[in-house]
Amino acid sequence: MTATASAPEAGTDEPGSRGALSQLIQDANDRGLSYAKMSERAIDPESGVRLSKAYLQRLVANPPANAPSPAQMRALSNALRVSERRIKAAAAEQWLEYEATELAGYNDEVRIIVGHLAGMPESELRRWRAMIEADERARREND
Repeated sequence: MTATASAPEAGTDEPGSRGALSQLIQDANDRGLSYAKMSERAIDPESGVRLSKAYLQRLVANPPANAPSPAQMRALSNALRVSERRIKAAAAEQWLEYEATELAGYNDEVRIIVGHLAGMPESELRRWRAMIEADERARREND
């Protein structure tokens, strides 16, 4: 499991010091997508909310205390041409210190168990892993 990114201090520009959403925007800029072009594309299709070039630059250089609104996140999705889910996951990581993990193909019970285990300290995870592995060995031996 990787460490969550925290919101950067104002003016920091060290690699890895940016929050996840800020870094997503910076990466797009580093690949040649200008803030002006991002701003042209940063329109929420549901509400018409638009994001300015200055707002996008501030998200990277000096992020606000609060995460963008859902409409702003949809606009960011359009601006960066990435899924809304990816924008929301990056925002959750940056502002809530929550790292979302996709568990496609599993039912709600598995998702709940994994979500519960994800918040445990390493010592507890080792204990649960040992119990699960012991159960699997016992099942194999009894078959």
